[in-house]
Amino acid sequence: MVDNHHPETESKPLTTELEVLAPEATADNPELSSELTSNPQTTVSSTSAETEEPDYDAADFAEALANFDREQAAESAAAQSLTAEEAIVTGTVVKITDKHVVVDIGLKSEGLIPLDQIVDINGQPKVQPGDQVEVVVEREEAEGGYLVSYEKALRHKVWDTLEAAANDKTPVKGMVLSRVKGGLTVDIGIKAFLPGSQVEIRPVRNLDGYLGQEIEVRVIKLNKKRGNVVISRKELLEEEQNAKKSVTLSTLEEGTVLTGTVKNLTDYGAFVDLGGLDGLLHITDMSWGRLTHPRDLVNVGDEIQVKVLKFDKDKQRVSLGFKQLTPDPWLDATERYPIGAQVRGRVLSVTDYGAFVELEQGIEGLVHVSEMTWSKRMKHPSKLVKPGDEVDTIILSVNPNDRRISLGMKQLQDNPWEALEDKYPTGAVVEGRVRNLTDFGAFIEIEDGIDGLVHVSNLSWTKRIKHPSEVLKKGEKVKAVVLGVEPENRRLSLGVKQLQPDVWDTFFAQHRIGDVIKGKVLRTAQFGAFVEIAEGVEGLCHVSEAVDQHHTPVKLDVDSEHEFKIVKMNQEEKKVGLSIRAVGEEASRAEVESYKERDHKSSSSSSSSSTTLGDLINWKRSESERE
Repeated sequence: MVDNHHPETESKPLTTELEVLAPEATADNPELSSELTSNPQTTVSSTSAETEEPDYDAADFAEALANFDREQAAESAAAQSLTAEEAIVTGTVVKITDKHVVVDIGLKSEGLIPLDQIVDINGQPKVQPGDQVEVVVEREEAEGGYLVSYEKALRHKVWDTLEAAANDKTPVKGMVLSRVKGGLTVDIGIKAFLPGSQVEIRPVRNLDGYLGQEIEVRVIKLNKKRGNVVISRKELLEEEQNAKKSVTLSTLEEGTVLTGTVKNLTDYGAFVDLGGLDGLLHITDMSWGRLTHPRDLVNVGDEIQVKVLKFDKDKQRVSLGFKQLTPDPWLDATERYPIGAQVRGRVLSVTDYGAFVELEQGIEGLVHVSEMTWSKRMKHPSKLVKPGDEVDTIILSVNPNDRRISLGMKQLQDNPWEALEDKYPTGAVVEGRVRNLTDFGAFIEIEDGIDGLVHVSNLSWTKRIKHPSEVLKKGEKVKAVVLGVEPENRRLSLGVKQLQPDVWDTFFAQHRIGDVIKGKVLRTAQFGAFVEIAEGVEGLCHVSEAVDQHHTPVKLDVDSEHEFKIVKMNQEEKKVGLSIRAVGEEASRAEVESYKERDHKSSSSSSSSSTTLGDLINWKRSESERE
């Protein structure tokens, strides 16, 4: 650095120590060397001025060393005295590090407070540099400084107060600081341990909810030597509960209306604190309507009014009711919901057989699946409604004793069956799709919601149908004739065979008794044979009629063909009687008439005027030989 007043002179720092010259300097100036040797107090300064230095000899050094040792011993003794007595000293916060709060405690070395002893619930230090703080000196650290305790100082200050509170069972207030193994740490002037079993009357699963809360506790155990304090909140709660319970029991009666606090919820109800005594509010006594869970009506902590339904003094059990505070809505349900009235409600649930609809709180009705739509095609009620839907319904019936109301939805729609007779008169030809096949017939859908039944007997005039699948297939389109309509029973009768003329009617129109026809044996029985005499028309030839003109039985084999004479006809019962014997008799009469006619011609030239049976036989024999 250059001096502004003497720029040519370079300033040097002053020193109070003796500057030692280099060996070469003393060699060149022996006088200087001898001078320094004879006068060791003489120093050469960088300036021209000469200064006098104190003369330290061995005695002075020894005395200074002794003073230092005495000071060190005194400080050590003071520190040991503070440590042994655990005296409280006041220090000043110097600084805060990541592990300690550094405090000036009046000793040459500073005190170190572990940071976790002096932080709040959020982990922030409670002090700042410059603050006064009371601590207890614990020990000297090997790295330097003294380990001091903020907690011990607090404990010493509040110990007498805590002992008095423990002896007198006086409650103290504290702040929950943290959760530790087995319980909580609570600041009651010093850190105390609150076991998890002593937090509430009933076991608590999650203790985190108590962090940061100010609570009232009782000191139940002290160990001054170890500095341990155990506290309980449960004891205070039990005493408070017992006090309230005594008052509640003295005034509790069945029918009394009380105010309580919902304490706990279960699937079957809620426990309500009536004041030191818990009562059960069963889910069936919560609402006149249906509840899936108590939380649908109340929550823990809610203050509600309840009615005492039953009280057992010996067992101290109380049954409560909530719905009993309001009139039963079913008492006048018949008047408020007359049959035929249209009402609007909310769908509560949907089942396989219908939907439950809430009309008001406590009143719900069932819309059966059969009352939802006129169509028979609906597979499940969920296809029409879902929980939460608002629907319009019609009151069908009300039963207050069984607490049931039947509702209908389809009644608000036009009934397609009412106009069905005019739309599809008897004899009309309709077309539809085969929707289902059963053993007794086939259901044909001719329009949405309208199914007609074709009975198996109405599938064919001629064939014996055992199952409709022999003629129809599911899903195919077919035509049918309307046979009859029953709107009140929602029935529509159809026929397929009616599309074709009845072969029986045709047969009876074309044939009479006495006609000789050719037929084919279809099947035989003990009493005779069934013979096909026209397509789809059968006749019966009784065994007594299956003989020739000589009364010899004729063998009727299946598929054999013969000539038969119609001897009986019943159009209503569709029956035809056949005979082979009558055919032979008819042939014999014809032969007699033919012989008589020929004999009459020959008698005109002959004298004979009479014919004998022998003549007839001889004539027939000659005719046979001629053939």
